[in-house]
Amino acid sequence: MKDKSWTHFLTAAEIAELDRAIHAAKRSGKQLTSLTREDFDLPLLAPAIARWMEALNHGRGFVLVKGFPVDRYSKEDCAAAYWALGTHMGAAVPQNRQGDLLGHVRDTGEIATNPNVRLYRTTKRQDFHTDGSDIVGLFCLRRARSGGLSQIVSSISIYNEFIRRRPDLVLELFKPIFWDRAGEQAAGELPYFQRPICTINNGHPRMFYIGWYIRDAQKHHGAEPFTSKQLDMLDLIEELANDTEFRLDMDFEPGDMQFLKNLAILHCRTEYEDFEEPDLKRHLLRLWITAQDFEDGDEELRKGIKPGATS
Repeated sequence: MKDKSWTHFLTAAEIAELDRAIHAAKRSGKQLTSLTREDFDLPLLAPAIARWMEALNHGRGFVLVKGFPVDRYSKEDCAAAYWALGTHMGAAVPQNRQGDLLGHVRDTGEIATNPNVRLYRTTKRQDFHTDGSDIVGLFCLRRARSGGLSQIVSSISIYNEFIRRRPDLVLELFKPIFWDRAGEQAAGELPYFQRPICTINNGHPRMFYIGWYIRDAQKHHGAEPFTSKQLDMLDLIEELANDTEFRLDMDFEPGDMQFLKNLAILHCRTEYEDFEEPDLKRHLLRLWITAQDFEDGDEELRKGIKPGATS
């Protein structure tokens, strides 16, 4: 894609402002994730952040920020710069039952075939999905030896093409379907829940989709078996998401930050081969951000994952 209007290249002055934010975090003596917007003064970046938020809220739904010099800083300093930006976009929400607000996307050696292992902790492909917040952000510290491509697609484009191809299935998108909780249910909760894939927010269709969570729910007693229409619906969503006509690929470089609006964009990560040396392995930081000024946020999803859940 030749259009790069969705890309922001950090200026030297903006990088210097993030450098001051890093030092402010250190001077505070506080845990990084306890720091708020008031702890970081970003007057130079404020106009750019406002444009990003407008693009996420009302525009194409994604932004790529490039050029942070990760090679000049420690991982902790990079995390501080990223957290500072995030505080000016909204409030971080928990990404797992441990309550992590700043996630690490890297291979931990866990078995990908374990249904309770979240795929971002492996080298395996993550098919197209959304996360549990208004905005998901990824910050590339180190890239893989090969693979690990980020792929995104507009859920609005998928929805429109879905209607064109299979109008007879559209209502299925709005009917509750069973989802697996992947072992992250709270005490006393069932290991599955129900919700529709699509909702209408302020007159616009919005999609929440994690295909393998929906398919994995079938293992639970009490989850109704798929109908033929539901199977056709899931297959068509995934076919359209993977169609190169709708898909945009991004090959992250160290220093890249990607921000996506979850209700408008599905994202995927291709399988990758990592380096053997621990210090060279692929490593991304992740934020789930709730932006209260978003007009069509899902009040339940934007809370993230309830901390303290037990499998």
